[in-house]
Amino acid sequence: MSTEDKSQVKIILFTREKDESLHVQDTPMYAPISLKRYGLSEIVNHLLESEKPIPFDFLIDGELLRTSLQDYLIKKGLSSEASLNVEYTRAILPPSYLSSFNNEDWVSSLDVDNESKYIVSGSYDGVVRTWDMSGKIQKQYSGHSGPIRAVKVISSTRLVSSGNDRTLRLWKTKNDDLKSIPQDVDDEDDEANIEDGKTLAILEGHKAPVVSIDVSDNSRILSASYDNSIGFWSTIYKEMNVVDPMEELNNSNNKISTAAKKRRRLTLKDGTIRRRAPLALLESHNAPVEATAFDLNDNTVGYSVSQDHTIKTWDLVTSRCVDTKTTSYSLLSLAQMPTLNLLACGSSARHITLHDPRVDSNSKITQQQLIGHKNFVVTLDTCPENEYILSSGSHDGTVKVWDVRSSTAMYTITREDPAVEKGVNDKVFAVNWADKVGIISGGQDKKIQFNKGDNIFKN
Repeated sequence: MSTEDKSQVKIILFTREKDESLHVQDTPMYAPISLKRYGLSEIVNHLLESEKPIPFDFLIDGELLRTSLQDYLIKKGLSSEASLNVEYTRAILPPSYLSSFNNEDWVSSLDVDNESKYIVSGSYDGVVRTWDMSGKIQKQYSGHSGPIRAVKVISSTRLVSSGNDRTLRLWKTKNDDLKSIPQDVDDEDDEANIEDGKTLAILEGHKAPVVSIDVSDNSRILSASYDNSIGFWSTIYKEMNVVDPMEELNNSNNKISTAAKKRRRLTLKDGTIRRRAPLALLESHNAPVEATAFDLNDNTVGYSVSQDHTIKTWDLVTSRCVDTKTTSYSLLSLAQMPTLNLLACGSSARHITLHDPRVDSNSKITQQQLIGHKNFVVTLDTCPENEYILSSGSHDGTVKVWDVRSSTAMYTITREDPAVEKGVNDKVFAVNWADKVGIISGGQDKKIQFNKGDNIFKN
């Protein structure tokens, strides 16, 4: 073979992009082995006859191409006579830093309302806050007697939070746009007297910190607790049974410690707040449950991950565990990628694993591992604009952006505050990828940080 031929390699280009106009014929062609991403992008644009060049990323065997084709061949020990299947996908823009808001204490949890008008944060000072997009605090919600661990927007007039005080709280929020619209079913009579920012009901039933919550589109809540159980609740307090707060204290058979009784009496100071019991407690895990979520396509199905190394699937109609997948490490976070039939789980072993939750799935338990974090992966969220893209936050002080077709991260976001010291106060506890807003993260640095994550394909 002449030297000239060795400088070329046979490639077949293909894509999984939904937009048909980005598809080229998958016929083999020869490309110079010196080509890197930019040169390959030029070839694809030439084949597409694009008026305006579109930047592309390239994946070979599930690996993002960050070098020349020649370096890839050498690294993999392949000869230039090999034929490479090269997948191309629209390149996403780097998640550049935009701004930060200052919070009073560590930020444990973040959510954004459906219209991307405001942000909700949970903090270790026990306060839930809503922020407008300019960083102004709209409202502070006080009531929890310990650090907040999770917050979720239910609707434009409702929030739910949970924390180390073992309770969830339903909050009433103000929304001026809704004055003319009829309110929720349970908004009548006595509730009309509750002012905005106040607790509608305390949801009791867990015996340890409640560290994760999810809300479904049919007025249901799932909560994950360190008491090894998952709580199943309603966003409408009238649908749940009343809890008598005195019953526990007055029952002489209850072996309750003096400290617990004292704590209980303190929480009863405001005896006017309604207390409600769960619709069901889901028990099957044998270690703390770290995260729980409703199936995005079927709200009668739930998922949970735990320090007992398992992912469980729940039938929420019968409150039964219908499937258990066992991994080799404690699982700390969870995100569903519904169009790919995957659950992404962050682990104590510093990687993210992708699993197929379908019960009848005969394939191996772990479909793929995403490797790159250097500490626990405690929070995950998916990109609103692309089904393959995922963000993860870790105690290593970074948020990483992944294309799950590749096992290495595309981008790494670090904390921008100059006062942050690596390994001292840089842990990330929360990440939320919100439509029209971007990638929002919070943690030990007491900052809510914004990085670009909307219009991710804009040239």
